[in-house]
Amino acid sequence: MDTDQPIIQDAFATTAPERPGTRSLGRAIKLMRVVASRPQFGWRLSDLAVACELDKATVHRMLACMVEERLVTQRAADRHYLPGPLMHELGLALPDHLLFQRRAEALLEAFARRMRGIAVLLLRSGNEHVCSVRQGQLPLTGSVLYPGARRPLFTTAGGVAILQTLDAAQARAVLLDNVAQEVARCGSGRLAALQRMRERSERHGFGVNLGDVVPGIHAFASPVRGADGEAFAALCLLGTPELYGEQHLAQLRGELEGAAAELGTEARGFNL
Repeated sequence: MDTDQPIIQDAFATTAPERPGTRSLGRAIKLMRVVASRPQFGWRLSDLAVACELDKATVHRMLACMVEERLVTQRAADRHYLPGPLMHELGLALPDHLLFQRRAEALLEAFARRMRGIAVLLLRSGNEHVCSVRQGQLPLTGSVLYPGARRPLFTTAGGVAILQTLDAAQARAVLLDNVAQEVARCGSGRLAALQRMRERSERHGFGVNLGDVVPGIHAFASPVRGADGEAFAALCLLGTPELYGEQHLAQLRGELEGAAAELGTEARGFNL
């Protein structure tokens, strides 16, 4: 884990400068992103305050406004906060993205069926990714990649595949943020496993997770590039060690790269 030590130290020593007049807006956007990261389970007020590094009273005031505006909703059964309908309605202003989403659903369904696993499309969202599409019926205990779920890039093979397309300075900046997020939310217990996944992926040239993070789940990924040539997403394939052993890596890489290229062609057709 020595290779991660400078990144871990820098993650706590680096503070991004705050631009004048944007503090409240930045807090609100961060709160919305955190709420959106658990679309099914939701959040308790106290947990949101910790995740956003704000006091409970401030978070409560912000949530009250967001609930009134329908950006956030509060479930009556457990008082958890979840994404509200206005989040979806705002997304309707991007018709090309919606059309690509539908096309991606069909392509991933065919890919998952042919590969006998689970196909997932992860969209890059800054230093994180959000699960856009999940297709396939293979039961995988411990998998957290479901539509709407948001995670730091370095926590999955798909995110690592995107990181591999960045230059060294960009990748380091993302890792600084990701390590800080991971330690703040989950502690340092998984850092060694996440480092193993990154090192393994680096050796093979694409996203490779041979049970490094969740035992019993193998995952592989290739970046999907848009019209500007940048990786805006990653196509992932999840399955069991019996389905996707290490001896199949060359075949899996070829299959993923072919399907990712097809998705990229579709994306460029929608100006993405």
